[in-house]
Amino acid sequence: MGTVSDYFGSMVFDDRMMRAKLSADVYASLRKTMDEGSELDIRVANAVAEAMKNWAVEKGATHYTHWFQPLTGITAEKHDSFISPSPDGSVIMEFSGKELIKGEPDASSFPSGGLRATFEARGYTAWDPTSYAFLKGKTLCIPTAFCSYGGHALDKKTPLLRSMEALNRQALRILRLFGNRTAKRVVSSVGPEQEYFLITKEMYDARLDLRLTGRTLFGAKSPKGQEMDDHYFGVIKPRVAAYMEDLNQELWKLGILAKTEHNEVAPAQHELAPIYTTTNIATDHNQLTMEIMQKVAAKHGLVCLLHEKPFAGVNGSGKHNNWSIATDEGQNLLSPGATPYENAQFLLFLCAVIQAVDDYQDLLRISVATAGNDHRLGANEAPPAVVSVFLGEELTGVLEAIETDTPYQGVQKTQMKLGADVLPKFNRDTTDRNRTSPFAFTGNKFEFRMLGSSNSIACANIMLNSAVAESLKKYADRLEGAADFKTALHETIQETVKDHKRIIFNGNGYDGSWIQEATEKRGLRNYPTTADCMPHLLDRKNVEMLTSQGVYSEEELKSRCEIMLENYCKTIVIEANTMVDMAKTQILPAVEAYSQDVAKAAAAKKALDPSLACLYETGLVRKLSALTDRIAEKTEELATALLSVEDAGNIEAQSMRIRDRILGLMGELRLACDEAETMTAKKYWPFPSYADLLFSVK
Repeated sequence: MGTVSDYFGSMVFDDRMMRAKLSADVYASLRKTMDEGSELDIRVANAVAEAMKNWAVEKGATHYTHWFQPLTGITAEKHDSFISPSPDGSVIMEFSGKELIKGEPDASSFPSGGLRATFEARGYTAWDPTSYAFLKGKTLCIPTAFCSYGGHALDKKTPLLRSMEALNRQALRILRLFGNRTAKRVVSSVGPEQEYFLITKEMYDARLDLRLTGRTLFGAKSPKGQEMDDHYFGVIKPRVAAYMEDLNQELWKLGILAKTEHNEVAPAQHELAPIYTTTNIATDHNQLTMEIMQKVAAKHGLVCLLHEKPFAGVNGSGKHNNWSIATDEGQNLLSPGATPYENAQFLLFLCAVIQAVDDYQDLLRISVATAGNDHRLGANEAPPAVVSVFLGEELTGVLEAIETDTPYQGVQKTQMKLGADVLPKFNRDTTDRNRTSPFAFTGNKFEFRMLGSSNSIACANIMLNSAVAESLKKYADRLEGAADFKTALHETIQETVKDHKRIIFNGNGYDGSWIQEATEKRGLRNYPTTADCMPHLLDRKNVEMLTSQGVYSEEELKSRCEIMLENYCKTIVIEANTMVDMAKTQILPAVEAYSQDVAKAAAAKKALDPSLACLYETGLVRKLSALTDRIAEKTEELATALLSVEDAGNIEAQSMRIRDRILGLMGELRLACDEAETMTAKKYWPFPSYADLLFSVK
């Protein structure tokens, strides 16, 4: 294939291709649209469409699709061929600007949360020129937004683009106050670290729960898990290394900046991290990354699991959202510089983020809320459900000095001495990293660690962009009318620190006392489940902020709340029904068969020697009999409870019933079945064990 630089981006109609394939005036007009948001002329669209089609056909493409991100959490595409009939009976390959900029997929079966009726089928896709078109197989994929006939956003991309524009608008106001007249845009950038599990296809196919839900609903603890910490950053196994090599090649062809790969903490768990890029493009790239991870795994006889908690008792998988903001001139607005105490512009942007996280901690929790992620948050591999900000010693000291109007003393640089002359000497960073913080400052960006591995990163970044834009708007409104800018600036930063310092926590987020301190002393929100947090999307303060920033309409917010709660309920109901099915048709028959064979063995031994007590066999049969009774009882309880979910009323009430009743019954059934697994001979157990699953890939 040649070197990476030879084929990187070879499947993307990127800036290099546009320069080569478009005339100078068409290219300039398109760049103006991409960089400044100016309207696209239809003549330019026609020229771009023709060049894009020719490039794709040269590479073997026969179809095109408007590639979009509906509210299902995955991507969608409808393929149309380039062919058009010719009078002589042959065909020609055509693609117009009209077809490029607008598509019309059937919108009737996509989630809408009441925004439209099922019989109202018309929906529109609109080309997003800021995200490059690309090839998948023989299809030209054109990134688009997706809206209803009435103009409501039915996707994740449209609100993301709106949030980026809101952030740009307010950040430019602040920059102008600091004398920056040249920056034209401020954009947020993201680098999402992606965790995942790899298991063999044979193991996956043998488990109904994995095939239907993406996670194991049953499974006794493996004798060995992650206790030895020997998998983390360990030597990558040959089969996994081959997978990673192919994965990188496929991602690089699509211009996805896959950079870092390593083994994660849990057995069979791994991570891929890209280089940062504009949030909109990073979101598209992450959706593609998850899709390609699964496709490449299939080629290697593997299955890539993206569920947040596919195995109980070992670490789940997250997606760390590394977020920053920068100007189009390359200035990172969250870079403190050598003397952050003297960097007033940085401090104001830092305060904007701190205030945003405090004011809208509920929205950040909502943005990562799924049934799968509820299993992960608060466990040892993920931050708690309580949102807080980690700043580290230096920045915390700076803000404390500002709050109290006292001189900042600075942080003493410490040289690391490793005890061997041959090793290099270097200065220790002024602050440690905090892996337990939901929202941690890491030098020139914030790492939002609460996202689940299967989440689209769009939701979290929509809320983050919007909340920070709101903080900046408040500052700009105040400072633009100030008689003395410097005095008003100092007072704004000082008041923000005083009013929002409760959200700053540099300690151990896993410490049980932190949750008590956070909720009882600091007044922070704690929403353990999706059912707890999702209704707060419609709190008045949240609706007013998101609508005033132009990110959502109130109708769109109501639809999101409905869709997310419905998804939560459906996910758990499917899991519970799968548990009932597996318990009835697999686990109970297996335990019963083993119990009967043990009883037969005892009877055979007694027939040979009536004096034998057969204590082992009779004791085991007695325990297994009690367990089968308990499993059967819990299975029926769960099945009966599931029938009553819809009787609870609206979707919010259903989610509460699931939270309060169904989850507990699922836990009780699992407990009984997992105990039965530890007592049943392996050859009788109907599906692979945790030890098989976690250690099967060599």
